Amino acid sequence: MRSIWKGTISFGLVSIPIKVVAATENHSVSFHQVHTADGGRIRYRKVCELDEEEVPREEIGRGFETEEGRTVLLTDDDMAALPLPTAKTVEILGFVPAEEIDPLQLDRSYYLAADGKRADKPYVLLREALRRSGKVAVAKLALRARESLGMLRVYEDALALHTMLWPDEIRSVSGVAPEGDVAVRDAELDLADTLMETLGELDWSELRDEYREALEELVRAKAEGAEPPPEELRRRTEEGGGKLVDLMSVLERSVQEARSGRQEGEATVHELSDRRTDAAQRPAKKTADKKTAAKKTASASKRTAARTGTKSAEKSTGKTAAKKAGSKAAAPRKSAAKKTSAQETTAKTSAKKTAAKKTARPRKTA
Repeated sequence: MRSIWKGTISFGLVSIPIKVVAATENHSVSFHQVHTADGGRIRYRKVCELDEEEVPREEIGRGFETEEGRTVLLTDDDMAALPLPTAKTVEILGFVPAEEIDPLQLDRSYYLAADGKRADKPYVLLREALRRSGKVAVAKLALRARESLGMLRVYEDALALHTMLWPDEIRSVSGVAPEGDVAVRDAELDLADTLMETLGELDWSELRDEYREALEELVRAKAEGAEPPPEELRRRTEEGGGKLVDLMSVLERSVQEARSGRQEGEATVHELSDRRTDAAQRPAKKTADKKTAAKKTASASKRTAARTGTKSAEKSTGKTAAKKAGSKAAAPRKSAAKKTSAQETTAKTSAKKTAAKKTARPRKTA
């Protein structure tokens, strides 16, 4: 690894010659800007806006624009004359627990390598002192034309340096979080806890940049004159995001999918947690069961009372209907008897009248 900075670590009166090398690298796919008509590269040239001539690098200096709009030129000699004690020194200011430094304040990461054999002993001394104390060192250094804060810590068997932002470079968090009271139920928190435990520990070796792999495959296919891959990935991405759904249902489905994705027989922490949760919830469950049983008993009593009242009403209604039916049945019999007596009387009267007429008719003489 090529060193980008050389200097010393100032640890009290102990000086440790070091070389700074980059600890990270960017694997993102880079593109060139080209003219789509003929494929020619698009180049950027540094042109002076006054004479519209291209300016070589050695003729370009630093300029600071004031509030009045005036440009102040600063030469390399001006910059070198600034009182900067950390120009070639990583000056350790103190030691603090790592928890006191928020990751938001960390900027870039570097490895510090011992520069020469004479640096080996003090290098190992500082490394072991940090490891035994469990703390990190806070330092100041001048890197990339500015002075920065830095955090020194042990990474495996090396010293790592993380440049830090100054406290006034961290923006306020006001207006970022949701305003007002947002209610989150205990059941939702329980499901979130279960989901976190179900997902288990993270296997860093399995992490990869799937987008970069798909992009490289696309470039390879284009270079070989083949058809680009199907749009399955893009469709899957469009289907997977931007939807507002019920939080509880999503959490429950996430837990189910995480559990189904585990290998059979794999021991996980969440199973023990579930058992502890079940044991803790048993008293509440018993109380709920008692309440449910009481409700069922009350409902059954109401239904029994309702059935009893219905039967009594049915008996009373039956008796009334029987009386009415008897009355109606008796009424036709009386009417029929009356009709028969009237017919007999009419017949007798007709017979008497006929007999009287026969008696009153005069006899014929011979």
